[in-house]
Amino acid sequence: MCIGLLAVSMALARSASVIRAIGTAGVLVAGLFGVQTVLFIVSITNTEVANTLVAVSAAPLFAATYERVLFGRPIGRRLLAVIMVAILGIGIMVSGSLGRGNLWGDLAGLGAAAGLGGSFVVIGRYRDRFMVPAIGLGGLVAAAIALPWASPLAATASDYGYLAISGLVVLPLGFGLLAVAPRFIPGPEVALITLLETVLGPFWVWLALGEVPVPAAVVGGLVVIGALALNSAAMLRTGSVGRS
Repeated sequence: MCIGLLAVSMALARSASVIRAIGTAGVLVAGLFGVQTVLFIVSITNTEVANTLVAVSAAPLFAATYERVLFGRPIGRRLLAVIMVAILGIGIMVSGSLGRGNLWGDLAGLGAAAGLGGSFVVIGRYRDRFMVPAIGLGGLVAAAIALPWASPLAATASDYGYLAISGLVVLPLGFGLLAVAPRFIPGPEVALITLLETVLGPFWVWLALGEVPVPAAVVGGLVVIGALALNSAAMLRTGSVGRS
């Protein structure tokens, strides 16, 4: 992912100086993103997946809290209501297995949410800078943390093919766009949109593998999508899209 995002960034800027231009704020974003990536993996491998998903869905709440505490920006009632409804929707999705798990895994999930929310807030505060390289460097931070436990020779040729598609195409595209989004809408709103990943995951699995999602996943997903749609409509109506 680091290679993919840095290559795209330098190609767009036609210069390697785009990496230096992220400044100290970009280094902070890289650190937060890299640590939250590792914490997410630690969480999902040490507790129930359901617990991890609910914990990470708190990222918008962390982002809104940072905005309030660090910058004095009030948490609007609409935003708080949408965050609570979205977390409720995620809870409905995973209600069948929620609650079983490991405390350290659960705490790692909350740490991942805190780091993700923080990275969006920092990017939003420095929206005059092109922060895509910072997310790429975050991939390098995650790789460096994981290196002592890595077993690269355990991967097959087929595994490396999937890793290349994921690291050079899927992840750079997804996270690159997320790095651009806070330049146009507030960090907590961006963190809210990331909840669609949890909602759409079962849908993609259904399309690719034929695994039919359980009714709770469908209902919870519709709750989250409805909350995000209403929030987006309210932002368009009030003209808050395009400024933060």
